[in-house]
Amino acid sequence: MRRDPAYRPITADEFLEMDFGTDKKFELHDGVIYMMTGGTQAHSWVQGNVLTWLRQKLRGSGCRPYGPDMALKVSDTDVRYPDVTVYCDQSSDPLTGETTLENPRVVIEVLSPSTTTFDQGTKLEEYRAMPSVSTIAFIDPANQLCRTVERQRDGWLDQPFSATRGIPLPSLALTIPHDEIFARD
Repeated sequence: MRRDPAYRPITADEFLEMDFGTDKKFELHDGVIYMMTGGTQAHSWVQGNVLTWLRQKLRGSGCRPYGPDMALKVSDTDVRYPDVTVYCDQSSDPLTGETTLENPRVVIEVLSPSTTTFDQGTKLEEYRAMPSVSTIAFIDPANQLCRTVERQRDGWLDQPFSATRGIPLPSLALTIPHDEIFARD
């Protein structure tokens, strides 16, 4: 990436303190602020299906799913807003004003044509570098496919896109059914 010499890269902490005063969303990549594009109806629907299903299944378990408003600081110069993250054993009250949490167990991204390469490249590597993450999933709403990348003792198991498997979450003892992810009602 080419940098503007007049632009000073900022830290994740500086980014998280900013008030953009707008309904637009931004992410921080390598110290540079990027505006995120809006999602499609399919993207929003699938993300909502997953979040709703997880919220019902995880109630009372000590694990909580969050949507794309919860920031995830992946490094000192990178902040992401995954479509769904699951955090377990957080001591904070979910009704406080926190904008970021640490140590997610599960990260799920809903793909779009404009972000699929970045999500499955740069973001995948960032999420894999986080010791707390046990499962990373990618959902392709256009083709109704799911891919999971699971932490194993000796590395990562990458399960390629499937039209039937759903999203296995072994660390939560759950599998999000394919039919629930893509439910239309």
